[in-house]
Amino acid sequence: MELYERIKFRRNELDMSQDELAQKLGYKSRSTIAKIENGENDIPQSKIEAFAKALQTTPSYLMGWEDKPNKQSDLPPLTAKDEREIARDLEAMINALDSRSGMAAYNDPEDAEDAELLKASLLTSMRLAKQMAKKKFTPHKYRKE
Repeated sequence: MELYERIKFRRNELDMSQDELAQKLGYKSRSTIAKIENGENDIPQSKIEAFAKALQTTPSYLMGWEDKPNKQSDLPPLTAKDEREIARDLEAMINALDSRSGMAAYNDPEDAEDAELLKASLLTSMRLAKQMAKKKFTPHKYRKE
């Protein structure tokens, strides 16, 4: 599948019109999008990232380097301070757990692999929760979009 076919496929997958895509990309009309999707116009390399963002995917997918249109996260990135807070909170959670508080299954203490899996799962959940909270509670004037 060519670049222009992936753009059209992804736009249709998102149930987005050519007008909507043109507006997101700063084009005045849908005719440019129509020409791109028909393979008549090429996209400048500098515009591929903008197309990927508008189509909620990655430049790699549009270029054909990936088969799946991995959606880009619309969640804000975490700062170093956020990562330190998450690490501190995770360590406190892990230290508070013991064999009597549900960490052990069927009264058998967990092994090192179970502990690492739990830690990885909690870390992923805490990072996602922090990003969702930042998106939800950061005022629009302070967002970097």
